[in-house]
Amino acid sequence: MPYTGNKPSAVPLTSADIADGIITSAKIVDGTIVNADINASAAIVSTKLSGVGITLGTSVASTSGTSIDFTGLPSSIKIITIMLRGVSTSGTSLPIIQLGDSGGVENTGYLSTGSRIATTTAASSAFTTGFGLQTSATATLVLNGIIQISTLGSNSWVAFGNITDSDATWTIFCSGGKSLSDTLDRVRITTVGGTDTFDAGSININYQ
Repeated sequence: MPYTGNKPSAVPLTSADIADGIITSAKIVDGTIVNADINASAAIVSTKLSGVGITLGTSVASTSGTSIDFTGLPSSIKIITIMLRGVSTSGTSLPIIQLGDSGGVENTGYLSTGSRIATTTAASSAFTTGFGLQTSATATLVLNGIIQISTLGSNSWVAFGNITDSDATWTIFCSGGKSLSDTLDRVRITTVGGTDTFDAGSININYQ
């Protein structure tokens, strides 16, 4: 509707002109919020931020099967921690951790060493089919501990771990590196050759 008489002069809009609680996200231009817009004491919960914080997986009973797989992992993962609690297998094959992508689990190209040490004894082995744990290789051993896998970027990963072997009170160390052909989306816990079956304990992962 046209004005009758003189048109009012334009004046800047102030915060007092806007009622509290009426601005919606649809009214904010995408891509315009920057770090300076967020108060230092905002205390935003990390679960509301993609790629921030630690996500705990679902614990799996390691009481059957020749491998335990965690699949469908998000492409944003930078660090994965594998946790073993009371894990045992039926035979003497050494446990290994394998990585995979959309093409499946990869069982070649690992540069890994596993070592174990006790008061007066030590032993080491090289592994090429996974990140290996140099246990005392008996069917009665029980494993407790963690293996952490971190990315360098470009689908390249490194690993280290510290495990306790109950069979002879060994401390087990592992380390290694592996480059995948595509983005990581799964990890597998199995044994060399994939022949021994799990018969005790539980395994879980967390990631960020």
